[in-house]
Amino acid sequence: MNRKSFIKKLALSEEALENIKKAVQNAEKNTSGEIVVAVAKESSDYSFWEILASLIVSLIVFCVMIPFSGMIRNFYESINWQAPEWYLPATYGFTIFLVVLVFFAFFNIPLFDRLIIPSFVKVKNVSDRAFRAFTETGTYCTKDHTGILIFVSFLERQVRVIADKGISEKISQDMWNLIASGLTDELKNGHNEEAFIDAIEKCGKLLSDFYPIKKDDVDELSDGLVLICD
Repeated sequence: MNRKSFIKKLALSEEALENIKKAVQNAEKNTSGEIVVAVAKESSDYSFWEILASLIVSLIVFCVMIPFSGMIRNFYESINWQAPEWYLPATYGFTIFLVVLVFFAFFNIPLFDRLIIPSFVKVKNVSDRAFRAFTETGTYCTKDHTGILIFVSFLERQVRVIADKGISEKISQDMWNLIASGLTDELKNGHNEEAFIDAIEKCGKLLSDFYPIKKDDVDELSDGLVLICD
């Protein structure tokens, strides 16, 4: 998925992206901390679960078809008295293949993809991808280790807020979890731009209370929304 398509899925205009960037800049005016906002298309490749779900559906279809084997055979014989024996297994094989193919595509639709992936798998994958993004965006290597990452995984509809060690020494992770929970709820309601800006402002306020701006402060990280489309 390219950047333009991803932004469209996020329901964010170019103006909204600019407003989110300005919100980060405004929040950082009062703190020496750094705020990075990143959104990933998904946190993992869930092909295994999509294929598994498709195979389970095909197995159910196969079991349903078994009692109708006589009817299928009679149908072929009504068309051709000398219908080969392989017609019946070929019908079953082709049907199963088609079911797997159709449902694999079906389970690639985000709405249904979220339903078939176990919750514990999504939680782990989002957390792992968030920590990876924490490294990729450079949030971990600010001068005073006062970087914070707001990470959103679009497919899983989950949010993580990760603070560097310089921040976690003074601010409990529970505070960041509350902000993540609020952002999750707002995104589910479709208030994407407002949700991001509100979360940024809350992070900025919390950071400014413990890490006020310094005279020699330098903006070390990107202020714009980081899109992870891989």
